[in-house]
Amino acid sequence: MKRGSTLFLKIAVILMGLPVFALCLFLLPQIADEANEAAARGSDLAFVVYGILMIMYISAIPFYFALYQSFTLLSYIDKNQAFSELSVEALKKIKNCAIIISGLYAVALPFVFIMAEVDDAPGLVIGGMIPIFASIVIAVFAAVLQRLLQEAITIKSENDLTV
Repeated sequence: MKRGSTLFLKIAVILMGLPVFALCLFLLPQIADEANEAAARGSDLAFVVYGILMIMYISAIPFYFALYQSFTLLSYIDKNQAFSELSVEALKKIKNCAIIISGLYAVALPFVFIMAEVDDAPGLVIGGMIPIFASIVIAVFAAVLQRLLQEAITIKSENDLTV
């Protein structure tokens, strides 16, 4: 049963990476082409779009690193090493990646605000905040799991010493 559930979760991790890969490969270059055309016409808004695109591409790096660490964590569970320092380190790396992603999108928020002001679309600012808060939730969740796992490892090692 455990291998089946971790296999399902591994497939889910892979499927989580596919839309971001498609976004980086197909949609973002199209947006960059449109920004190039706008810059050729003399629009200053194109440089705002370049800033947002750059941050989106940069944020893909910690996103995929966190997915890799999630995959690694599931592999530790398969190998019955869930209660090990390796799992704690993987959770710590996932937490750090989520913090980095949140910070990157916080840096992008002024660019989003400029675009929302020009386009008169206040909902765009709220949409720009979604990745920040989602990343913070993931970071907090990973930190809680990291702490619980560390305490479980400590209790396990104390019990192993007393037996």
